Amino acid sequence: MASKAVPFEPKPMKISVLTAALQELTPREKRDPDPDLAIEEWLAFSRDIGSPYIQLSAALHPTLTDVPPEAMLDPVANTLDLRDPFDEKRAARVHAAMKDTGVGLSDVGYFDNMLVADDAARKFKHDFMLRVFDAAVLMGTNAICGFVGRNYDLEMDGNLEMFESEFIPLLKEAKARGLTYRVEQCPMPGWTVLDRWHNNIAYAPGPWIALHRICEKHGVGDQFRIHYDPSHSVLMGQDTRSMFQYLKDEGYNFLIDGFHVKGQVIDSKGVSAWGYGGQTMQRGDWEGSTPSSNPADQVHAWKKQTALCEHELPGTARHDPLAYLQNRTVDWLDHQLAARELLDIDPSETYLVVEHEYPPARIQDKALLEPILKGSVDFTRAIDEAAAAMYALQNEVMPAQGIPVQGYGREPYRS
Repeated sequence: MASKAVPFEPKPMKISVLTAALQELTPREKRDPDPDLAIEEWLAFSRDIGSPYIQLSAALHPTLTDVPPEAMLDPVANTLDLRDPFDEKRAARVHAAMKDTGVGLSDVGYFDNMLVADDAARKFKHDFMLRVFDAAVLMGTNAICGFVGRNYDLEMDGNLEMFESEFIPLLKEAKARGLTYRVEQCPMPGWTVLDRWHNNIAYAPGPWIALHRICEKHGVGDQFRIHYDPSHSVLMGQDTRSMFQYLKDEGYNFLIDGFHVKGQVIDSKGVSAWGYGGQTMQRGDWEGSTPSSNPADQVHAWKKQTALCEHELPGTARHDPLAYLQNRTVDWLDHQLAARELLDIDPSETYLVVEHEYPPARIQDKALLEPILKGSVDFTRAIDEAAAAMYALQNEVMPAQGIPVQGYGREPYRS
C-alpha cells in the first residue's frame, strides 16, 4: 500500500438559477419604464433563496416576439430588457447590485430559433443576439446560453448547411467579444405544429460533434460548447453516463461546459399510448387538415412531449431507483459523479444552473415560490457536494493509499 496521504479536497460546482423561474418578479408596470429594476430585484431574490449566481434570462419583449406567450409550454422571461441598448451606465447599475447582494452572474440565456426560415425574422433574432453578446461583455460574463434551432422547411443535412452559412457568423461575433456560446440540447418538439420532433438540431452528442467539426473548419471551435440538460436526454431515452462516456470515447468530452439542473419524469402510461415520439394526432393544434391559427391552440403541439413526461424541479420528485435504471428520471447523484469521472471539466469553475419548469410548481408569486426554489437550490447544492466528496474519496484519496473502491456503480451502454 502507498504510504503518502493525499488531502481530501472535494470540488463542488457553482450553483446558479435561471431567472425565468419567476418571470414577473418585478411587475410589468414597474419594470417596463425601469428595466434594470428587474435585474436588481432578481439578484436580491437569488440571495434570499441561497443561490450565489443567476443565469440572466434575455428574451424579446412581449410586444416584439413572434411567438405569443399562450403558444409557449414554458414562457420565457426578459429579465434582461434590451429594447434600448445596454450601455456602460446600465452595466454600472447592475454591477452595483451584484456587489450589494453578493450574487454574481453565471451567464446570459437567450433561447430562440436562430435558424428560423423567414429571412427577416432570422435577422431580427440575430441582431437581438448580438445585443445580448454586448450586454454580457459589459456585465463581465464570458458565456451565452441558447439554442441553435432549425429551419422546419429543410431536412437535417440542409440544416447543417444552413448552420454553416447562418450560425457560424454569430460564433465569429462571439469570438470577437471573447464569449463562448453554450447550446442547450432540448429538441423543442412543440416549436411547430408540423410533424417535426427535432427542432433544435443540436439535440444529442452525434449532432454536437457534427456541428463542432463545422465550427473547427471556420476557426470557432472554441466558441461552440454544450450546456447540458439531463431532462432532454431522459425525454429521448438516453442516460447521462452513457452520453458522457460516448463523448469521451469519441474524444469530445470537452464539449460540455455547463449544466442545467432540470429533470424529467416519464409517464409509463403515456409511453404505452404514444411511444417516445409523443402524441402524433388529434392534439388540438390543427383544425381538420390545416394548422390552427389560434396561438392558444398551437400550444397543444407540445403534446409531442407532455403526453409522455413532465419536467422535474430537482428535489421535488420521489427517489425512484427503478426509474433511474430505466432512464425514466434523473439520478442526480450519478449525474454529478459521471460529470466528474468522464468529462473534461474543472468542477470548481463549472456552473450548475437550476431551471424551474415543473408545471404544478411554476407559481408566479414570490412569497409562495421562494421556499420551493430555496429547497431545490439547497437539494442541488447538497447532491453536488455529496458527489464531490465521493469523487475525491474514490478517485484521489483512496487510490493514493492503495485502497480499493467497493462495488461497481452504474455502467454506461448497459440495457
